[in-house]
Amino acid sequence: MKRKRDRLQLITDLIKTNCIGSQSELADMLREHNINVTQATLSRDLKALKISKVATDRNTYMYIIPDTNQLQDRLLSMRQTDTHAAKQVGLVSVKFSGNIAVIKTRNGYAPGLAYDIDMSRPPEILGTIAGADTVVAILAEGVTQEQAKAVFEQFMPKNSPHALGSDD
Repeated sequence: MKRKRDRLQLITDLIKTNCIGSQSELADMLREHNINVTQATLSRDLKALKISKVATDRNTYMYIIPDTNQLQDRLLSMRQTDTHAAKQVGLVSVKFSGNIAVIKTRNGYAPGLAYDIDMSRPPEILGTIAGADTVVAILAEGVTQEQAKAVFEQFMPKNSPHALGSDD
């Protein structure tokens, strides 16, 4: 049983520290650590670990461990959002009503953007709620629209055609 436990731990470590997009890629990495598994065994291991496959902003996929995607979380919490992996290219517009920001995204991008905002823990934002193409962000008391826009712009690629101007 120790062998399985060690294999599961290695799978977890590899997924936490690498962008792995397929079972064959993961199997290759395991072989580099002298662990040979069949596709069926690897599939069962991924299911046992509750590992999910999510779309990236590069039109590829990667495995994540729910609530423990430490690589991206670490980058976001350190506010290193200039890395490509932490960018959301789907942000379309931001409108405000009092201390609420309504962020429109391309379909399917809102959950990832909300997650990125929450994990970066900006003091200006109390929290978010995401739908398929809309994120509702609650601003902290006293935060201006300009301060909030500065936070949201951290999640947009540089030179984006959707820069948040003063008329949003």
